[in-house]
Amino acid sequence: MGMSAPAIAAHKVRDGHDPLVMITAYDAPGARIASEAGADLILVGDSLAMVVLGYDDTLQVTVDDMVHHTAAVARAKPDCHIVGDLPWMSYHVSPEETVQNAAQLMRAGAQSVKLEGGRKRLPMIERIIDAEIPVMGHIGLTPQSVHAMGGFKVQGKQAEHGRRLLQAAKSLQHAGCYAIVLEGVPVRVAQLVTESIDIPTIGIGAGMHNDGQVLVYHDLLGIEDRFVPKFVRRYADIKGASVDAVKDYAADVRSGAFPSHDEAYHMDDEQAAALEG
Repeated sequence: MGMSAPAIAAHKVRDGHDPLVMITAYDAPGARIASEAGADLILVGDSLAMVVLGYDDTLQVTVDDMVHHTAAVARAKPDCHIVGDLPWMSYHVSPEETVQNAAQLMRAGAQSVKLEGGRKRLPMIERIIDAEIPVMGHIGLTPQSVHAMGGFKVQGKQAEHGRRLLQAAKSLQHAGCYAIVLEGVPVRVAQLVTESIDIPTIGIGAGMHNDGQVLVYHDLLGIEDRFVPKFVRRYADIKGASVDAVKDYAADVRSGAFPSHDEAYHMDDEQAAALEG
């Protein structure tokens, strides 16, 4: 189960807490690894679209996709708080539909939901919270807005944009969010936001002054290597190791070295003779 949303909400580094560790993962094996490694939160992110499902952006992923993968993570029973991502067009609709979509993720095993955007999302956030569903905010570089932003660009580089992000964070806290993801914003802006609000900030490409950090499982393990953003630190080369292992397997199959006598099942001699007789 991991920490509850209220426990996370009180988890500010300035109050003596360790930074929160969030990992974005999408299936039962990933959830088990994140849990055994001691992560605090697992985000079942809409980055599923690119990382696992092969799309070019997050806009292609559906509520049903997110439910499917949230359930897979939940079945592993990780000792982590599970956050389900509300995908594009799942909370840009009527309030009733928005709450139903959030409820689907909760029924699948999420303990809270995350959605992108600042002040324009406040009515939906309030409706979801009214339904007793905890909400994590997400501001800065919001990938679902890639077309409106003109690409994946760092947000808040201008003072005015930074001020707007700060106001958005305060509004999200006021609306009842228990934490906020800050993505792709300058260090100084993230620091100012973190210092100015009472709920934790979780950074991704937002520097070192947040109350936590999140990276995608496939990025930090080096499974995904086609595009590595500046903010990703790779802790392993699992893709390279995997390719080498599959090459070795292929070579053994082609040479006849796999399977060996010990990797096969055998009849006793008497039964073999009867079979062949």
